[in-house]
Amino acid sequence: MEKINVEERAEKARQLFHEGYNCAQSVVLAYSDLFDLDPSLASSISAPLGGGMGRLREVCGAVSGMFMIAGLYYKNDAPADMAKRKQVYTAVQDLAEKSKAQNGSIICRELLGLDHKSDTPTPEARTEAYYKRRPCADYVASAARLIGEKLNQEISKE
Repeated sequence: MEKINVEERAEKARQLFHEGYNCAQSVVLAYSDLFDLDPSLASSISAPLGGGMGRLREVCGAVSGMFMIAGLYYKNDAPADMAKRKQVYTAVQDLAEKSKAQNGSIICRELLGLDHKSDTPTPEARTEAYYKRRPCADYVASAARLIGEKLNQEISKE
């Protein structure tokens, strides 16, 4: 894998979010080409993670999308391979800490300043007012940047 233009990927993720993809989809789609992942499949498998996992407002979808890309990179597909599993979990914990340091939390409701645990499953319309009160595009770009930096670290070791 060649070195990644992190800022280009972060802006691509931001743009995808503004096109209407949820936070998880935006991050996954910004990197799916690197793993020969069909965009329709990438969008479908990451769709449930938007809104902090189906609007439950738990782990931020952008963070979940970042973790999915880590999983594609580190490839832990053999259940008995504990060394690979540790490698994936180490990467996830590192990315989570970096995301917390940058944004204050990895929990959707905390990032959005919500005082309730979950929302109805009905997504909000993406209007100008929505984008003005929701910092999600910034969190999407942040997650895309963090995973890009992580991938570049790993690529430089190869």
